[in-house]
Amino acid sequence: MKYLLETPHTKEECLRELDGLLAKGPDVLDKFLWGCSKGDHTGYALVDAKNEADVRELIPEFIRGKAKIIELAKFTPEQIRSFH
Repeated sequence: MKYLLETPHTKEECLRELDGLLAKGPDVLDKFLWGCSKGDHTGYALVDAKNEADVRELIPEFIRGKAKIIELAKFTPEQIRSFH
């Protein structure tokens, strides 16, 4: 499954989140893109995982309550036609 992960945080929490992700390993940190330098203090990641619980484990504990995890799916042309 593929998930979109958003981790909003305050300017004051920014370094704490970065440190928390780095502590989980450089491969976890590498999954994220950041809006912080433009004033949008949010981390964004596309994550492949078995389930939402595995995605949640990537997030530093102090910020998990603010995180948004969205399961993503693709649609085939046939599915789109069936929606009509």
